[in-house]
Amino acid sequence: MDWLEIAVYTHAEGMEMVSDLFDEMKTGGVVIEDPAVIIKYAAETHPEEWGISEKVSATDPAVVKSYLPIDDNLANRLDSFNKALEQLALYPAPQVLTRRVADEDWANNWRAYYKPVRVGRRLVIKPYWEEWQSKSGDLVIEMDPGMAFGCGTHATTALCLGLLEKYLQSGSTVYDVGTGSGILAVAAAKLGAGQVVAVDVDEVACQVARANVNKNRVEGLVQVVRGNLLDLVEGKADLVVANIIASVITGFTPAAASALTPGGLFIASGIISSRAREVGAAMQAAGLAIRELLYAGQWVALVGEKTKDEE
Repeated sequence: MDWLEIAVYTHAEGMEMVSDLFDEMKTGGVVIEDPAVIIKYAAETHPEEWGISEKVSATDPAVVKSYLPIDDNLANRLDSFNKALEQLALYPAPQVLTRRVADEDWANNWRAYYKPVRVGRRLVIKPYWEEWQSKSGDLVIEMDPGMAFGCGTHATTALCLGLLEKYLQSGSTVYDVGTGSGILAVAAAKLGAGQVVAVDVDEVACQVARANVNKNRVEGLVQVVRGNLLDLVEGKADLVVANIIASVITGFTPAAASALTPGGLFIASGIISSRAREVGAAMQAAGLAIRELLYAGQWVALVGEKTKDEE
């Protein structure tokens, strides 16, 4: 299937709003290219290969991308998106570029920019086609994000990975909500989780996640479920992680709290810093005490602890 790539160039505040819009449209995933994150990653890896100073600067606008299948409904969906984007009344007005992308072309294009990256003390996120010389204690996660947009280099994913490494206890039951490529679910399994349920509403994401689970040989620990948030998941978890967007997280927080055992943790990211207070308030209203607030540039992750069970 061919896809229409929609690239929206906007400012920091606009990133969250445009992401929300794509999410409401049920598009084929959302990817955010944040110049500050790109520069940081390039500086820490291979700046001489990137020519980063010539390509991007920290003052460049962020790019929010998503993809619509090229089918009979494309024109209507694109028209609806353009009208909704205009109603956001962003200033300055975002620039929107579109182009046709075949699955195989998309995959080949981004591979040039996807390199191994170390996150935290032990986790290494490695594209399956790249070489990596492991050190003692490394937990290497081999990934092929495909059309699911989860490769570990974006700040929100890195925040979640670091917090999983810090808080996940051996044998824990973990729910990964909005799993995308399955990167957080695989990381949880490699960090010692006893059971992981990875949920995504998008069938393409579920297919990619299952492939990555198999690639990392954790299929005995990770179950991939297609569903909306935790609607189809039964039982309690010791830890729930969601790297989505602020508007979804605030609405989903009561369900996440309900799914946790007493003392369980909710790790939430995908949150622009200006909305951290809103998400924190939602956590507290759901009976979760804020244990940590962690920033990476203009992105933030929160950790909430369930202090008691439901009455």
